[in-house]
Formats: sequence, C-alpha cells, structure tokens
Amino acid sequence: MSDTPLLSVRALAKHFGGRVACRDVSFDLWPGEVLGIVGESGSGKTTLLNCLAGRLEPDAGSVSYETASMGTVDVHGLSEARRRLLARTEWGFVNQDARDGLRMGVSAGANIGERLMAIGARHYGEIRGNASEWLGRVEIDLDRLDDRPTTFSGGMRQRLQIARNLVSNPRLVFMDEPTGGLDVSVQARILDLLRGLVDRFHLSAVLVTHDLGVARLLTHRLMVMQGGAVIEQGLTDQVLDDPQHAYTQMLVASILPV
Repeated sequence: MSDTPLLSVRALAKHFGGRVACRDVSFDLWPGEVLGIVGESGSGKTTLLNCLAGRLEPDAGSVSYETASMGTVDVHGLSEARRRLLARTEWGFVNQDARDGLRMGVSAGANIGERLMAIGARHYGEIRGNASEWLGRVEIDLDRLDDRPTTFSGGMRQRLQIARNLVSNPRLVFMDEPTGGLDVSVQARILDLLRGLVDRFHLSAVLVTHDLGVARLLTHRLMVMQGGAVIEQGLTDQVLDDPQHAYTQMLVASILPV
C-alpha cells in the first residue's frame, strides 16, 4: 500500500452567508479506499464533496491530490483548465441525477467515447469497441449503443453515467447519492454493480449518502457529519455497529433495521 495519501484535506471550511456548511474538516483518503460521508439533509456532506472535487471554492483550508504524473497538487490552486482536465482524466463524478452527468442529446456510445477522447483516444473503431465493452459491464444491451439517454430508464441512465466515468480508468471517483431517487429494486442492482466495479478496478472513492445501508455495502471507512462538522469517524462496521456519538446513535437507530 502506498505511504502517500491520494487525497489530503486540511481544515476545510465553507459558509453560505451566516450558515456553516463545512467546519474544520480534515482527513486523508488512501489508494484503494472507499470513504463514506453520511448525515441528514443539510449536514454539509454534499458541500464537502463539491469542495473536494474542485466544483466549489472553500473559504478556508486545503485539498491536496496526489496525481499520477505531476506529484501532489493543490486542487484549488490549479487553473480552471487544469482542474477540468483532472476531472476528465484522473477523476470521475457520479451525480445523483444522471441527467447532470450525461449529455442527453448524444448517443450512449458518444457519452462514453467523449471520456476516451479526453485522454487521447482517436481511433473510431477502438472508441466504439471500448464503449460497447463498458455497456456490457454496466448491464446495458449492446443494441442500445446508438440510442440517446433520453430513451433510457432512470436506472439505465445511472448505469450509463457510471460507465462514462469509469471508462477512462480514473484513480478517484466522487459519488453523490448514486442510488438516490431510484426504486428499491433498481437501487439494489446499482449497488451490486458499483460494489463489483470498485473491487474489480481497485477504485478509490468518496461516497456521499444518507442511506447507511448503502454506506455499509460500499465503504471501508465512514465520516458522520452534523451541522457542517465531522462528529464521528472510523471503520464503517465499527461506526455502525458501535456508534459513540449520540447523533450517530440516532441515525443508526432510525435508519438501520434492528
């Protein structure tokens, strides 16, 4: 295992007017680790995720990322162009609403192919072949390759968004409620798919969810947020089976079955 964290966060803070969204958040994410961030709506978890991914500028603190070729970079010190390049190559971002992560006006194959072109792929046949392979991996029929996402169900769109993000072999994936808003049976299918892909490709990921069942299935370590602060953290099973903070105890008692 690497002795250098993939992502290092120090004293991160973000305010919206008088409301504290994140307060003094610090942690390291290690290669191959899946970190879950849980809490009720308004706890600050999505704001934190957007700060980590460079989509939102923090008011204080730092986010450092260990790149594949340039060493450690300050995410918020990069130019907008460099940050966008990082997001298209070494990172992935799976949105809760797949429409926010797909180009709805082009085909499924083109959605996947765009990520390959961002890392230098130019051969049409190879791009199409890789797109077909990834459709299979996310359990979408290959005859849908030339169909637009507007014709897909919600679950199919989410699987396509996952394929679009993972086709470029990212080193780090941010996931914002990836099963939120889907029917229970569809959620289970997406969870099985994500768990298999995380294991197969040894992905590092930061997962935001309000669902502790999702966190237990997908994450190695858990951070619990309340009022913008991390109030408890540890190995996922440890936090969920023996919560120490009263707020975490309330979450576990109200969401997980007895």
